[in-house]
Amino acid sequence: MMKFLKRFYLGIIMVFLYIPIVVLIVQSFNAGESRAKWEGFSLRWYGELLRDERILNALYITVSIAVLAMIISTVLGTLAAIGIHAMKKRPQALMMTMTNLPNTMPDIVTGISLMLLFLFTQVDRGYVTMLLAHITFDTPYVILSVLPKLKQMNRHTYEAALDLGATPMYALFHVIIPQCKQGIITGAMLAFTLSLDDFTISYFTTSPLVQNLSTLIYSATRTGIDPTLNALSALMFIALLVLLLIVNRRTAEDSAH
Repeated sequence: MMKFLKRFYLGIIMVFLYIPIVVLIVQSFNAGESRAKWEGFSLRWYGELLRDERILNALYITVSIAVLAMIISTVLGTLAAIGIHAMKKRPQALMMTMTNLPNTMPDIVTGISLMLLFLFTQVDRGYVTMLLAHITFDTPYVILSVLPKLKQMNRHTYEAALDLGATPMYALFHVIIPQCKQGIITGAMLAFTLSLDDFTISYFTTSPLVQNLSTLIYSATRTGIDPTLNALSALMFIALLVLLLIVNRRTAEDSAH
């Protein structure tokens, strides 16, 4: 009986979560502009989407920032994880607290803090500031993805490589990084997904002249919902769903190993 109730409640939650998304995806194939009346199946709004320069520019900004943030945060996060792993117990505990803090802080706090920082330093908000903001919130997730693999590694492997004549750089690229490769890949994919999906921090760290897809959708909904946004939202949902499934599968594989 308890199992049935748990599944029933879980089913209700899933229905409330995903029915609006299903409706949005269905409406993206509606031939007409009305959201209250079905006027036939059509790919019209997907065609309009591909011809909208404003949306295509926002897509370029979104993907380019996600890719750059993923690459930079993966490098920084991996090096930081290696450094934290090599620390003694107390400094390591302090660094882990500092690493976990941004993840537990609300996005609006992070966004406003970064905005105030850019205003204080008189840096014009735009593409670069949004990229820096994405790197800032992506890096802790990479660190937390790489550290478990480092903890599984034999500490003496690196020292043995040095004793056999390897340089520290050679040992880093041929001993340490191969050992934590799965964690690095998982962290990189997670960073890309988070950057692609972010709205709150992007909203506070960019200007109206430089918009990614999430901020563009927000500004567009103020004047009414364009059916093209239904098609855009549907494509974004499918892309993020695929990425999350890949990340979750890789995380499960890492846990199994």
